[in-house]
Amino acid sequence: MGPLSQVMGMLPGMNRLPQNASVDDGALVKIEAIIQSMTSEERRKPHIINGSRRRRIAQGSGTTVQDVNRLMKQYEQMQKMMKTIGKRGNFARMMPGMRMPAGS
Repeated sequence: MGPLSQVMGMLPGMNRLPQNASVDDGALVKIEAIIQSMTSEERRKPHIINGSRRRRIAQGSGTTVQDVNRLMKQYEQMQKMMKTIGKRGNFARMMPGMRMPAGS
């Protein structure tokens, strides 16, 4: 598919990002390693990840506990944002010019 920045350029609304905004493909490798070091239960229920689990995940992924904490924080923020977007009408306001499918 090509570099992630190229793929993101095809998404609606991404043209509003600053020109100097970039995507670090190396960071995605780190994120993937962290997620792969989680058990399937931890992936399904991230709220069960406590300090000792974070340490194990960090060791298994070759990253630091701070990297795991950062990913968990980003996940929580994304979850809140998706909840906000999901409320009726918010998506349409965020993406002006896009038509919603009939019946939405």
